[in-house]
Order: sequence, then structure tokens, then C-alpha cells
Amino acid sequence: MKKGILFLSILLVSASCVSKKKYSELQDKYNKLDNELGKTRLELAACLDERKKVSSEIDYLRSVNYKLLNNIGELSTLSKKEAENLERSLESLKERDLQIKTLRDALTKKDSVLLALVTSIKGALGNIDDEDIQVSVEKGVVFISISDRFLFKSGSYELNQRALEVLGKVARIANARPELELLVEGHTDNVPFRRGLLLDNWDLSVKRATAIVRVLQNEYGVNPSRITAAGRGEYLPVASNETSEGRQANRRTRIVLLPKIDQFYNMIEEGMKALK
Repeated sequence: MKKGILFLSILLVSASCVSKKKYSELQDKYNKLDNELGKTRLELAACLDERKKVSSEIDYLRSVNYKLLNNIGELSTLSKKEAENLERSLESLKERDLQIKTLRDALTKKDSVLLALVTSIKGALGNIDDEDIQVSVEKGVVFISISDRFLFKSGSYELNQRALEVLGKVARIANARPELELLVEGHTDNVPFRRGLLLDNWDLSVKRATAIVRVLQNEYGVNPSRITAAGRGEYLPVASNETSEGRQANRRTRIVLLPKIDQFYNMIEEGMKALK
């Protein structure tokens, strides 16, 4: 998720939205996943660096082995301590190689899952204008960004028929992947807004998010316990609000597909158990 602090606007009170606590928990899970992925990549880099450092030790061990195989007399010069060090070094090298392989396999599996998910989403939305819908991967999660001109009339939170079509496709993907959680974010430009019961852009962004959540739940059967609705207002722009094009880009809805963090932990833990 892009840099910046998530702003949760108000508590959502309908059956299809969740509490501020649930939204915070989901954001914490995303941050934890991001941190764990970064930590894992650092550990993998450290393992690879350590492996380079022991290359000289490997050369030494090979030299000793060569002497042992080709000159039995060398055994008399190999002390008990050197023999023990040789055995420990070989075991340590073997264990380190297995750890590197485990970390690589976990990261490769995670990347493969994300690639398959993005491919299925783009395939389902293949006939949609790329200017209206964009699919991307950032920090281990998948983002579906939909322009508000595709979903709503200006200043409205009532979905049009075209929006129902694309949300139906997203719902089919979500229902086929019950291990994913969904975060629906409403975004606006910075033009002041007030109409009827809506006080500002915060209110408008929340209403648009909850409108989408209700459709996913009521029309397409997505489990509401997997969905969080959030309004981000004007505070996470992707373009300058100084131009009409920039303001149009900022008026959008993002559906974030979040993998459960336990799955990545399990991949690593299972690999580590195999080392024992």
C-alpha cells in the first residue's frame, strides 16, 4: 500500500460494513505482512552473504579432504580438534543451504500465488477500459483501482448498471478465493463537497465504499466477515488536484485483496520443520 497513514473516517453502522477496530486490525495485518516480507528478504540476503563468506572455508575443507584421500599419512597431522571443526563446518554449511532454499521457496510460492491472482483478475476484467480499471501488486497485496466515473454519477454514491457488471466479476474472484480478505476504499479529490446529509468528502468516500460493500454482500454473496469498508476522503491522492485530469484520477475506489498473514508464516514454518 502506498506510503502514508491510513485514515479511517467514521464507524460504519450497516450490516455490510465493519467497526473501526476491525479496520485497524486489518490494517495491522497488512503492515505486519509487509514487515515480515521485508524481514524475510533481509534474512535471505544475509544468508546469501554468509554463504559467500564461507567460500574460502569450503576451499580449505576440500584441500583437507584431498589430502586425506590421497595421503593417509596426513591423518597423523590432523588433530582431533581440527577433525571436529571440519565436521561442524560441513554440517553448518549444509544447514545454511537448506535455510536459504526454504526462504527462497516461501518467497517464490507467495509470488506465484499473487501472479496467479493478478492473472485471473485481469482475465475476468479483460473487456474493461484500462483507463477506468487498473490492477497492480504492491507490498504483497493486490489492488483493483476503479475510476468513480465508471461507478457513480458526480457527487453521488448510487452505483450504476455498468458498475454492477464489474463488481460481479470481482465478487466471483473473491468467492473463489475464500482465503483472501477485501478492503474497499473510497477516495475523492479535494474540491469541497456538501449535499444533503453528506457533510464533506469524508462522508462521500465512506458512502461510496459502503455502497460497493452492500452490492458484494447482498447481490453476489461475498461473506461480509471478509470485507472492510473505509472512506479515505481526499487524503491519499495519486495525482495533483491542480488539474481536472488529476482530480479525475483521485476520484476512485480501491478494492484491496489481502492474503491472510498466517499462510505465509505457515510456508516458512513448514520449511523450517523439515530442517530438524
